[in-house]
Amino acid sequence: MIDSSIIQQVTDIFANLDSRYTLSAYISSEHESGAQMAEFLSDFATTSSHISVEHREAAGNTLYFDLLKEGEPTGITFRGIPNGHEFTSLLLALLNADGKGKNLPDEGIARRISALQGDIRLQTYISLSCINCPDVVQTLNIFALLNPNISHEMVDGALFQDEVEAKGVQAVPSVFANGELLHVGRGSLGELLEKLEAKYPSTSDAVTSTGEPLRRHYDVVVVGGGPAGASAAIYSARKGLKVAIVAERIGGQVKETVGIENLISIPYTTGSELADNLRTHLTHYPIELFENRRIERTELEGKQKLISVVGGEIFSAPAVIIATGAGWRRLNVDGEAEYIGRGVAFCPHCDGPFYAGKRVAVVGGGNSGIEAAIDLAGICQKVTVIEFMDSLKADQVLQDKVRSLSNVEILTSTQTIKVEGNGEKLIALHLKNRQTDEVYTLELDGVFVQIGLSANSQPFTELEKTRIGEIVIDAHCRTNIPGVYAAGDVSSVPYKQIIIAMGEGAKAALTAFDDRTRGVI
Repeated sequence: MIDSSIIQQVTDIFANLDSRYTLSAYISSEHESGAQMAEFLSDFATTSSHISVEHREAAGNTLYFDLLKEGEPTGITFRGIPNGHEFTSLLLALLNADGKGKNLPDEGIARRISALQGDIRLQTYISLSCINCPDVVQTLNIFALLNPNISHEMVDGALFQDEVEAKGVQAVPSVFANGELLHVGRGSLGELLEKLEAKYPSTSDAVTSTGEPLRRHYDVVVVGGGPAGASAAIYSARKGLKVAIVAERIGGQVKETVGIENLISIPYTTGSELADNLRTHLTHYPIELFENRRIERTELEGKQKLISVVGGEIFSAPAVIIATGAGWRRLNVDGEAEYIGRGVAFCPHCDGPFYAGKRVAVVGGGNSGIEAAIDLAGICQKVTVIEFMDSLKADQVLQDKVRSLSNVEILTSTQTIKVEGNGEKLIALHLKNRQTDEVYTLELDGVFVQIGLSANSQPFTELEKTRIGEIVIDAHCRTNIPGVYAAGDVSSVPYKQIIIAMGEGAKAALTAFDDRTRGVI
């Protein structure tokens, strides 16, 4: 079942396993995927003499396997066959259990995870085609490895449709903690950890044994790990400065981009590949990476700028480069927040399969919205495009394509004013015709919001911003506070493109170095 070339690659990866691992399988002969899982596990076990398979009796619709280390439970379970994007999750589960893998968190984050109290049973419902699911699965597997109070089970929703419908899962990944919905959609380790800390007690300040904030000092602190942040850090480090990146994750928003064809000199890449390449480039320099950190507050006036993050750490430097990028913009209408993951979605690639044969809407007539409508038209009964302006803004070639599809309806000059649900899921949108002021209801099963990005500038209250929240910069990326610079999508620079963000990051770093040499900072 597993290709021989992949088996050889995995064999090389597992060459240095120290402990012995058992895939303890519970497979019912009645399950239609039982033979397939048995073959998968058998093939996988051939990759290392340290891996074995143990089959146990099972009845009904049972199909799962536990990962054991030296015969003891690790707390990690796979209910489904971890193929596709989730194959890496299985590889990393073994490597992480062996104390290996570059995705393991640093000491400060690990201490916060191990401090969570109570019996915490986590389940993540996934789709094997979802590009965001593996990050969440791999993160929660680490939680189980670091804290004996935590267990985590990956569930392939396609194999357990009755369960998915009973729980009202309409988007992936969907994470449940002790049977209650905890999280839906993409999520960083830091975000998931904060949600668990809010729900379950913790016994540690997570930073120091004395409870005092841990202070870290640098020449330059770059906030954000996307293309702009990585560029700024590399350019700063090449000047011989002591540099730190403080970010939720390396790659930032670009990690969610499926295909990239306009990064000059690279005809095609993916967001995931580009994020990996950014990390690799950063490791060529003595740049300290602090991932899974969320900014709690800032003190930017004065010679030393202070960046405080959730968990108690404080980063200080005379120069701060803000490159926190942007996130999905929401409709901000009644019912939207309540039904995220229950009919309101943002990623058609991940969540589109849940709406096969159903009626959906796409809000947004730009390139991303029309591309989403074209993709969804291939699997949905009907797709309605809702555009606020009087005409679509997508490239003409995309407009021509979407208008050629018989199951796509286009509504322009239309405002979305409310999301209606029945308590369990979305059932309709309330719309307003901006030309006639007519208000009416569009019954449907789901809506994909594709109305652009919003700058992640909220923590930086001391800085001047535009009406839509972008940090105002001059031609050299300087803000209104000396020693504070901004670059990329979080700033007021026109055109939010990867290649522009990279250039802006370099410009901000060069400006900061120039200000340093001239004694401005």
